[in-house]
Amino acid sequence: MNNVTCPHEDGKNHWSFTKYCSSTHLHLTFRGKKNNMVDIHKARILVIDNDPINPALISDLLQGLCKLVKVANDGKNALKIAYSDSPPDIILLNIKIQKIDGFEICKQLKANPSTQDIPVLFLTEKDAIIDEAYGLQIGAVDYIAKPISPPILLARVKTHLEMKAMKASLQTQSNTCLENQKSKHDVEMKVTKNATIHAMAYLSETRNYVTGNHIRRTEQYVKILAEKLRFHPRFTHYLDNDTVIEWLFKTAPLHDIGNVGIPERILLKPGRLTPEEFEIIKSHTYLGRNVILQAEHELGKEVPFLKYAKEITYSHHERWDGTGYPEGIAGDDIPVSARIMAIADVYDALISRRVYKLPVPHEQAVKIIVDGTGTQFDPDMVDAFYELHEEFQRIAHEYADDDKDFKKSIDYLEQAIAEEP
Repeated sequence: MNNVTCPHEDGKNHWSFTKYCSSTHLHLTFRGKKNNMVDIHKARILVIDNDPINPALISDLLQGLCKLVKVANDGKNALKIAYSDSPPDIILLNIKIQKIDGFEICKQLKANPSTQDIPVLFLTEKDAIIDEAYGLQIGAVDYIAKPISPPILLARVKTHLEMKAMKASLQTQSNTCLENQKSKHDVEMKVTKNATIHAMAYLSETRNYVTGNHIRRTEQYVKILAEKLRFHPRFTHYLDNDTVIEWLFKTAPLHDIGNVGIPERILLKPGRLTPEEFEIIKSHTYLGRNVILQAEHELGKEVPFLKYAKEITYSHHERWDGTGYPEGIAGDDIPVSARIMAIADVYDALISRRVYKLPVPHEQAVKIIVDGTGTQFDPDMVDAFYELHEEFQRIAHEYADDDKDFKKSIDYLEQAIAEEP
């Protein structure tokens, strides 16, 4: 029995093998720093050589070391194995091979994305004159001269398997880092987008002297109504995934953003509006849509989720019977998003106290909306609302306006009126 130990240059890692004289079987143990260990025993090795002796010897040397050693004696079979569902982890390739020479096999392996990262070690006759530079240029990682020296073969195989594992580990870490950065960026963009939407919505609501809870309530109404309608045959094509419902939820607060352009004396008038004043009120639909169009113009492209914001802002005062504004469109010509918003907005307007009106009880608000079936509202949407009306009431209670905030609104309004010329 012969024991051979070859220390590495750092003097810390080494391999050892024990050769049994009765056979060519090798028992190999790799020892090194714990965090650099590679489970060589799970590696799959492909030997490509048309010499009837060398593949058998190499296979016998590596069989006890690795999970699987396959042998191919021509290029066609070699490529078939390499392209299989269980590709090798490393390839030992004779340059002089039948049908397809080793250089060509290597080039084909490196040209295929599924095999380009597999290390290829060329096997060559010791005294043969070969173009090593060309072999390395086309993607080989090393040369091993024949006749094969077991210690050299095993050391080279180990080294390149370790390098392959290290490269894969670094790639995984890099991908994870990039994914984390992308995830962080996506989260930051989402937060920024949501904050921007709510800031714009709050700006419009301050003109109407309502609290931010109106925004919270209406977006929640829209969400539960959209989720209820999602599986209705009339609306499945529109509410076809969670993303659309999320977009409706996020853009609902922008429905009255056009109020920023309406004079307070008209917006807050407690009495009946004149025809001229009502025309000015109706213009908030145009103004709101134009704000969003301007935002898209600044971005230089159409933003998908803002499509719903434009629909909601522009069309939530349209009526099912065609008597609404700004276009006077009717029925299914009114965007689904705007029809949902119309019910949410009217319900909240009815049950909420404003500086110019008292709230109505929940039951009365429900009756008013039900009475609007087929005239103001989509009948199927009213049916869904009626099934959910207790949820609407729960949301209204959860996000109820604070009396202190309402008192501030009254004080601010009185001051604004007193300062008017």
